[in-house]
Amino acid sequence: MATLSPLGGMSPEDRAFVDAFRRDVLEASLTQLVLVRFTAEWCGPCKQLAPLIDKAVAEAGQGRTKQVVIDIDQQRMIAEQFRIQSVPTVYAFLGGQPVDGFVGAKSEREIKAFIERLVAVLPPTEEEVSLDALVEAANAILAEGEAAEAANAFAALAEQAPEREDIVAGYARALLALDQIEAAEAALAALPADSKDQAVHQARAALDLAKSAAPAGELEALEARIAADPADHQARIDLANALFAAGRRDEAADQLLAAIQADREWNEGAARAHLLKLIEAQGFSDPWSIATRRRLSQILFA
Repeated sequence: MATLSPLGGMSPEDRAFVDAFRRDVLEASLTQLVLVRFTAEWCGPCKQLAPLIDKAVAEAGQGRTKQVVIDIDQQRMIAEQFRIQSVPTVYAFLGGQPVDGFVGAKSEREIKAFIERLVAVLPPTEEEVSLDALVEAANAILAEGEAAEAANAFAALAEQAPEREDIVAGYARALLALDQIEAAEAALAALPADSKDQAVHQARAALDLAKSAAPAGELEALEARIAADPADHQARIDLANALFAAGRRDEAADQLLAAIQADREWNEGAARAHLLKLIEAQGFSDPWSIATRRRLSQILFA
């Protein structure tokens, strides 16, 4: 753990500042990320940075990140110990040690990325482990075809952790399984457009497929089109989409793989792109997705 250099003749006020720093920063950073923001009343950039850090810390979640503000004019000894030469200066503490930092103003996006990178190395809390187990259970329920039960489970989890994008994505997938496309679209619309959560990408891919799927009653018509013209690759794509929506995944893959094998460059590789969309909607780690990618590779690299 980092220590402050011992200085003799400290005033009671300085002693209180040092004790608070040890408690609120060094010891606290053993279990969470602690941001120490050095500031001053006369510093304009400090006033601009403060609300951005406040927001980013709040979004990071209580118990994972905290902020300690040090006024360099009031706590000169602390500032001198860390050789603060200009403000704003931000130090990040983990494990009782300063591990990163920056000087000067930063954008909201930069601050969020700075915090996310550091929080990512923290071990999960007991609450997060428990929540992850519940999310996994809800996903298992959905995979077993119990869409209504899964939707209720995800809805309850979303109330508990509204910041978890993967939970909202799971709820949307459950709604899609219930054929509630508009409700699923509304749920996903509330998430950031630039979300990098794989569960969100999976749900959005499933939504795209659901919105473009042909009605179940058109299956026979599409099959008739393909029987009349095996080179009607658009009919194969439409049929694959409808089969996938009906849970007939292997048959959907068969149609697209047949189109790829016949003419992989048709319409700028549309059949291959659609097959990859099905795989994304199912989830890249799903056994069906892994097997289908293997079948695709055998065609592409034969």
